[in-house]
Amino acid sequence: MSATSGSPTRPVIPVYLVGAGLVGTQVLHQITLPHIAARLRIDVISNSKYQLEVAATSDRSNIGNILTLLPSSSSTSPKPVPEGFKVTKHTLEGFVQGLTQAESGGPRLLIDCTSSQIVAELYPQLLRSGISVVTPNKKAFSSSQALFADIQKSKSRRGLVYQESTVGAGLPIISTLNDLIATGDKINKIEGVLSGTLSYIFNEFSRPVKGGKAQSFSEIVKIAKEQGYTEPHPADDLSGSDVARKLCILSRLVPTLPALEKGFESVPTETLIPSELANIATGAEFVERLPEFDEHFEAMRKEAEDAGQVLRYVGVIDAKKGRVKCGLERYAFDHPFASSLSGSDNIISFHTARYAKRPLIVQGAGAGADVTAMGVVADCIRVAERLL
Repeated sequence: MSATSGSPTRPVIPVYLVGAGLVGTQVLHQITLPHIAARLRIDVISNSKYQLEVAATSDRSNIGNILTLLPSSSSTSPKPVPEGFKVTKHTLEGFVQGLTQAESGGPRLLIDCTSSQIVAELYPQLLRSGISVVTPNKKAFSSSQALFADIQKSKSRRGLVYQESTVGAGLPIISTLNDLIATGDKINKIEGVLSGTLSYIFNEFSRPVKGGKAQSFSEIVKIAKEQGYTEPHPADDLSGSDVARKLCILSRLVPTLPALEKGFESVPTETLIPSELANIATGAEFVERLPEFDEHFEAMRKEAEDAGQVLRYVGVIDAKKGRVKCGLERYAFDHPFASSLSGSDNIISFHTARYAKRPLIVQGAGAGADVTAMGVVADCIRVAERLL
């Protein structure tokens, strides 16, 4: 990037973004803010089928217009692009491997905004090539222990990896845990509502008041799906696997806990999917049949209410007992998990030697493209601060 006459050229880090969906698009808008663009330069934007190369001299101030030049993954005949841009067809694996083979004299950064296992498994290769990685993709950190260990081993002064937004979107959950451990605090217990979808469902279904119940469990799930809180197939949320992945990520940062060899699959996880609906192929049919099981969920809710408690789907890391699990738990009406939550908020509490009487609590929006992108871009700034 050129500077004003007489001043030295300021170094910038070339950035390659893979995954130009909702989160990726928000990342691009944030990373092209002038004070950030002075240190980070978007050189390539990629989806699962095409990559758009942006010449170093191109103006990146209107990222919305630039994004229109990237063909959709379903496109079969890309349109011509203006001078200073180049569109190339590729595979995700080929795209990432091509980056590792390209020579570069300075730091480089890959932002992975996909949920691709293929890309996640290439992180060690990227890091060994001196390419830093920032990502909200949970796959790399919640899959096998072997992949996680390889990523940790492959990090270097040139190849950094940041993953704040894999848990809690833009909330400072991972950085808080890392700071506690790095400064010598002892982790006793971590527990939290880590799914925005399940937070919304149970905040609506099980409220901290007696006699306040109005809607059935199936009605709330249906509304959540219509409002975009759930995956297209709500069973993907009700399975608890997303919470298990986030627990796996956090537990691997606590040095006293045993390894989870199979990643999130090693976490005991309570599913909320009725066994009779386990093999329902479509989300529409699943929602249609879910009312058949409202009595089951209502009985659990009523039992908790009668005891002055609410139901919450939480993840728990008990460092003292060396246990990690996720499932339905009951909390008193005046507990923060009952009284402080609303909407699709996430909340997590850290019980440590220093925070023994009252846990350290982090709470806020744990989902959404804009806040997730904020977590990603903040990590990118950390990379620039360390490498430039």
